[in-house]
Amino acid sequence: MKFLDRVLNPREIRRRLGMNQEQFWTQIGVTQSGGSRYESGREMPRPVKELLRLVHVEQIDLSQVKRVDFEIISYLKEAHPDLYRSLRRAARSRSAGQEPAEFDDLAIPAVAEGFSPPTGSPTVPSGDGHSG
Repeated sequence: MKFLDRVLNPREIRRRLGMNQEQFWTQIGVTQSGGSRYESGREMPRPVKELLRLVHVEQIDLSQVKRVDFEIISYLKEAHPDLYRSLRRAARSRSAGQEPAEFDDLAIPAVAEGFSPPTGSPTVPSGDGHSG
């Protein structure tokens, strides 16, 4: 048994959350009967495992996540790693119920290469890579 399989025991996660099978599995696009099979030991495909982890372990509301969020994260990690680490620590402190960190000491660039802060109404750049 792989480590990820031991950690992601769907039946245990569902029971800890106090949900029935239908509630639990439909949140990640799996039927109740399919979820029942996974809980009984059938191998879960990797995408299902990842959705289970994101939605039920990490408690991420996928309807709120957009592609641009990942683009921003990647940009910050690459171009401003110190800022990324500071923001990550502040977010973790906040989610842990601790006093939020002060943001005054963060070195936020006024205008970073290839990135400009929002100025009023949002604009959609041409050639954004999205089709229809």
